[in-house]
Amino acid sequence: VCIHRVRSCSGIRFIKSKYVCVFDKSALKFSHQQRLFRTSAVSCGQIVQFKLSDIGEGITEVTVKEWYIKEGDSVSQFDSICEVQSDKASVTITSRYDGIIRKLHYNLDEIAYVGKPLVDIEIDASKGVSPEEDVVETPPMSHEEHTHQEIKGHKTLATPAVRRLAMENNIKLSEVVGTGKDNRILKEDILNYLAKQTGAILPPSPKAEIIPPLPKSETVPAAPKDRARKIPVPVSRPIVFSGKDKTEPVTGFHKAMVKTMSAALKIPHFGYCDEIDLTQLVQLREELKPVAQVRGVKLSFMPFFIKAASLGLLQYPILNASLDESCQNVTYKASHNIGVAMDTEQGLIVPNVKNVQVCSVFEIASELNRLQSLGSAGQLGTNDLTGGTFTLSNIGTIGGTYAKPVILPPEVAIGALGKIQVLPRFNGKGEVFKAQIMNVSWSADHRIIDGATMARFSNLWKSYLENPASMLLDLK
Repeated sequence: VCIHRVRSCSGIRFIKSKYVCVFDKSALKFSHQQRLFRTSAVSCGQIVQFKLSDIGEGITEVTVKEWYIKEGDSVSQFDSICEVQSDKASVTITSRYDGIIRKLHYNLDEIAYVGKPLVDIEIDASKGVSPEEDVVETPPMSHEEHTHQEIKGHKTLATPAVRRLAMENNIKLSEVVGTGKDNRILKEDILNYLAKQTGAILPPSPKAEIIPPLPKSETVPAAPKDRARKIPVPVSRPIVFSGKDKTEPVTGFHKAMVKTMSAALKIPHFGYCDEIDLTQLVQLREELKPVAQVRGVKLSFMPFFIKAASLGLLQYPILNASLDESCQNVTYKASHNIGVAMDTEQGLIVPNVKNVQVCSVFEIASELNRLQSLGSAGQLGTNDLTGGTFTLSNIGTIGGTYAKPVILPPEVAIGALGKIQVLPRFNGKGEVFKAQIMNVSWSADHRIIDGATMARFSNLWKSYLENPASMLLDLK
């Protein structure tokens, strides 16, 4: 027997022979007894390269922040493979296949590129997956690939019928929050997402249940009126002198800030400042906090600021617009996606609350709780951080009073909110009283927004906050 080559598969040796020369019966007998020797190739596994799909928003490279698997581990479909971070968001990549990890193409903190292999996976060849099926060459991500790539913390579990409904309406399942068991996405979730995107108002689901406020005896006791105002304490860290210069690359959200602020320098800013008496709003919030807490939502002042801004944008839509690069066309945005600047360990991020124009104050508060929770954990998705049309920055949480906020392109306006202070003011009778005063600083794109428009918008926003009941007349 003339052997061409020998190779090993799962510990079983077999021979692929180029030709066999039989000289006598003993040779024939040997060939008959050794059943592990064959003359045709047998494949026990197939290696496929799982490539990094297009994440969207023009992202071409990401940083590998964490591996959830190692070489030799078995994975199933939808199992988390790794977490990557772009200059916009953190994304968890999940497996498309059942198989065994054979190779990791990147180490931690290395740059991975869209369209290049992340890992090699050995799959069962008997399942009929051809090598071409795993190649992700198309620049835009297909709908099927979206179901295998998820924002961290949100499983894309859905029935085929729901997936088809999402595909027909060009919806990414990773952007829909499921309300079914184990966060499974239901048909109602797709319809509600569509309603928010289009601005349509759907009737409430029969499953929705509004929890009534607790009796007075069971409500959460309000804080004492005379308690001392909480004063932020500066955070000090141990000082270490190394004696050497240190150079670090600009990555992640800091890299995004460099790009955004460089583009903002092209915008001629002008500022406008005013003060708002929030005495009535402070009292209203204290009354509503226990009700919101029963519903599982922490109610801050920001939902009121956001809703009042949306009501003002309905009257002055130029502030919810964008200007093209050639400064020839202005696009008035139908949705009020109002961003909220957040200071995190990863840097400045600005997630936004989508479609505020059709949201209640309670819904805005609930969404803010979600964004703040994900932002603190560094798990905000691309959808949360993109698509903003107007921004509010609350510097008052740190202790600032005035600011000169920088516009986030392609937006045309931004507001910075100062801290709330108890200051003496005069009423209509000339009497001095204690007022809850907050300062606001606006910046606007002077190419398409004039000072009078900014002042009128600010006055309308101010009136809603100083007289919260007046918002009821314009709420939809």
